[in-house]
Amino acid sequence: MPVEIEAKMKVDSLDPVRDRLKAAGASMIGEYLETNTFFDTDDRSLLAADEGLRIRRAEDQSTGKQTITITFKGPRQHGKLKSREEIELTVNDSDIATRLLESLGYRRMMSFQKKRQSWKLGACRVELDELPQLGVYVEIEGPNEEAILKIRESLHLQDRALVKASYVALLMAHLQEQGNHVKNVTFAKQ
Repeated sequence: MPVEIEAKMKVDSLDPVRDRLKAAGASMIGEYLETNTFFDTDDRSLLAADEGLRIRRAEDQSTGKQTITITFKGPRQHGKLKSREEIELTVNDSDIATRLLESLGYRRMMSFQKKRQSWKLGACRVELDELPQLGVYVEIEGPNEEAILKIRESLHLQDRALVKASYVALLMAHLQEQGNHVKNVTFAKQ
């Protein structure tokens, strides 16, 4: 069973992190505009079990090519970093994928956009993320905690608090605090 292990930190700006990645010899993989749509049952059984079900449409900003992925995430495991089972399946059509999940009894709960710049450094992938209403974050995903923590330190992020909550959980909490019941969060049109 594949396990995702990551460190996520909120930062004030992505520019210093980007500069450190370049100085460390990291290679940029690409820039993407993602639309993440989360599903659950009417009684929120996935949320209650600390599980997640998502369709992600990622558009490569240089080529326009879209990748659509269905992802199931299991409950968080104990440890310093966020770890959880992750099963992914690439599909060709997000509308058909949505109809499939709805036919199985899942309902669309929330959708949000995210701008992501992906980098490769050592055995880790470093994601520079910007989310509407939440700000900017750095995620470091790798094969084990030791590799991730080493990259975190090399990027001078060791003093940043680790965020174990998912983006969807952070966004839902933020919207609830604001008294906002919107279910589709996007970047403002330019």
